[in-house]
Amino acid sequence: MLDLPLAQPPWSGLGKRLESMVRKALFEFQMVSDSPKIAIALSGGKDSLALLFLLKAISGRGFPPFELFAVHVHGAFSCGAGVNLDYLRAICTRLEIPFLMRESTQTLESLECYGCSRERRRLLFEAAKSVGATTIAFGHHRDDSAQTLLMNLLHKAEFAANLPKLHMREYGVTIIRPLIYVAEKEISTFAEQHGFKRITCRCPVGQNSMRRQVDQLLTQLEELFPNARENIAKAGLLYGSDKAKNP
Repeated sequence: MLDLPLAQPPWSGLGKRLESMVRKALFEFQMVSDSPKIAIALSGGKDSLALLFLLKAISGRGFPPFELFAVHVHGAFSCGAGVNLDYLRAICTRLEIPFLMRESTQTLESLECYGCSRERRRLLFEAAKSVGATTIAFGHHRDDSAQTLLMNLLHKAEFAANLPKLHMREYGVTIIRPLIYVAEKEISTFAEQHGFKRITCRCPVGQNSMRRQVDQLLTQLEELFPNARENIAKAGLLYGSDKAKNP
């Protein structure tokens, strides 16, 4: 018998805060204004599961109801590898959210972040469009955005963070990031409170990826500037993400 977490209102103080920040992002960036169907990229980690629970709670409460689908890319080395599929499927069943799965073809010999990411997105987009969902919600949070900004700035001299809403004309889909205002540590605490904080990524490349190293750099910066992550992410929204506000 699986011990299933179920995070839903009425929330604790933290749950109320996270829902409020997700609502703010949905409203400010018009993420669901034209999206009756939304596919959630469900790796099975704390971020994507928190997104699943929060969007389910928000649908039809202050926003028009939207039909949710969960899409999971499974594979030996895909992000979230090692997640029990029955566990994810059972959570989605309890939430009455259809669960779609696609299989990654990555092998240890061919594994690298760029190619893996492109394949995962292609599989996610194809699965979402198969059920008529052209809006895909990713669990990228505030800290992910700060990391992205630093990587773009230091590698390419581009001041660009994660866009909260991004139209991808090549694929005919729109990516949204409802957790863009939420700090990772808040998601971790929320996941602990509701019993779904599990370490799932077993990717040998991801353990020492550039993103992981940039996260360590941000931790060092916080020793001098305690609000470094928050301020970098905020600057990305204010000065590096104008397209998001005028899609």
